[in-house]
Amino acid sequence: MISGRPLDTEFAPYAKSDIDYVIGDDAVEVLERQEQETIALLQPLGDARARGLTYAPGKWTLKQIIGHLTDDERIFGYRALCVARGERMSLPGFDENLYAANAASESRPLDDLLDEYRTVRRSTIALFAALPPEAWLRTAIVNGYTASVRGLAFHIAGHELHHLRVVREKYL
Repeated sequence: MISGRPLDTEFAPYAKSDIDYVIGDDAVEVLERQEQETIALLQPLGDARARGLTYAPGKWTLKQIIGHLTDDERIFGYRALCVARGERMSLPGFDENLYAANAASESRPLDDLLDEYRTVRRSTIALFAALPPEAWLRTAIVNGYTASVRGLAFHIAGHELHHLRVVREKYL
């Protein structure tokens, strides 16, 4: 079943501008296509070019962005799992800068970071592809806002598109 696009009430207000960039109404198809596009953009750079690449002092390096995308997808995938399974407890937020600072992404080879990204993306796709139709519309409180499963799925895609726009504009 196609997830359908989320309504504005199904995700954090701060994510709207990113989710608006997502093309299509099937979260699984979007994430599958996006994986290929992301790898095609980043893998050719190679480790030597990616190492330490940033556009300004104090900004994340390209490798840190890849690590951040992977961490964020894991967290939003977990949130989607919880909501899909009917969790009623509020789910916490996280400090993305703390996670990035402690991930040691810059010390890892680019191919290793991209392999981890692929593994997480395939796990996310497997989760979403196996959902029964009614699960897509389930909601819960996530970091203080109401989120649906499809809202969380589109957040993953929109968040990645946001960072890839920055990478194209400022890093490459």
